[in-house]
Amino acid sequence: MSQTNKLKIFNDPIYGFITIPNALIYDLIQHPYFQRLRRISQMGMSYLVYPGAHHTRFHHALGCMHIMQKAVETLKFKGVSISQEEEDALYVAILLHDIGHGPFSHAMEHSIVEEVHHEQLSLLFMEELNKEFNEKLSLAIQVFKGDYPRKFMLQLISSQLDMDRMDYLKRDSFYSGVAEGNINSDRLIQMMNVQDDVLVIEEKGIYSVEKFLVARRLMYWQAYLHKTSVVAELILTKILKRAKELTQNGIVLPCSEPLQFFMQNKILVSDFNKSTVDKFSYLDDFDIMSAIKSWQFNDDYVLQNLCRMVLNRDLLKIQITEDKPNKDRLLAIKNEFMLSASITEKEAAYFVFKGKLKNQAYSKSSEPIYILKKDKNIEDVVAASDQMYLKALSKEVKKYYICFPKVVLGI
Repeated sequence: MSQTNKLKIFNDPIYGFITIPNALIYDLIQHPYFQRLRRISQMGMSYLVYPGAHHTRFHHALGCMHIMQKAVETLKFKGVSISQEEEDALYVAILLHDIGHGPFSHAMEHSIVEEVHHEQLSLLFMEELNKEFNEKLSLAIQVFKGDYPRKFMLQLISSQLDMDRMDYLKRDSFYSGVAEGNINSDRLIQMMNVQDDVLVIEEKGIYSVEKFLVARRLMYWQAYLHKTSVVAELILTKILKRAKELTQNGIVLPCSEPLQFFMQNKILVSDFNKSTVDKFSYLDDFDIMSAIKSWQFNDDYVLQNLCRMVLNRDLLKIQITEDKPNKDRLLAIKNEFMLSASITEKEAAYFVFKGKLKNQAYSKSSEPIYILKKDKNIEDVVAASDQMYLKALSKEVKKYYICFPKVVLGI
């Protein structure tokens, strides 16, 4: 196939036409590892709250690559030297930054492969692709890992104002209809610059940064941490936990081969090789939903009921409070449910449990978003802003929740 055929365009509802910058990017997009992202939802179970939120990681990765192209164009225009190799590495790194996500994105992050973060899996995927593509991804991997000396390149991929956050806020806001999350990514990108190899935002762009941080806070409480999304995702993790427990007790549950493999074996990051990466790449939302549809008829009370809750959107009751939940109340609910359902305490723990939610729009402990002042000094956005609420956005907000069956309330 001639190279010109690989310079395709995608029509994106947010940015309009997205162009593929080179043949390597085209080949990576065509790879089964990447095509799988079409079958992984970006916002987990949020579609149970916002029916339009059915967009995928594939959408998001292409969007990130598109705005990375805009950022590189802006920086080069302002005299920042970026070689062709560095430019291509940035496109590859941002395109593949989420390739390690499992089914339903963050919802099942530690359920299928325990104690392994999706970024570690993304790196494993990138390393496998690097072997396949004759080491053409080496510089992108170096940048992704933070090993490349030019710091601003990592900041474009992973920081408090990176292409990833810019795309997911705009995209998730669009598909969910939560208008409060919409940000002006064009303005933010136009205001970007590099000072001493550090990514900065020019002073006149400070209001766009403030809007971005507020939008991030609102999207977390209104969409990502919406109580119905939270409880649905918690039930999803409990389903897999119960399925693993039953499987390890010798009960065979019908499901796809790759899912069966991860249920039968506890896989750590050190256990990953080409074969394991391939097995993980065969997993997507469809494996999970197909299994859940089958398991709703299982004899096990816990598995059957949890599966039906997700399929029929008849979820556990969730109550979110500012204060830690009362242990005695939780115990009383659990005991009542054990009696009414004739189940053990261990089984009841799948339906009655507590936890906490955290939201921090801007982290003071992470690397700051730097504002480039007119005198060429750089300053943390919180110090540079005249708005007191930015200090408030830097504080971690904690909320607590308890979940329990509606039958306990007689609903």
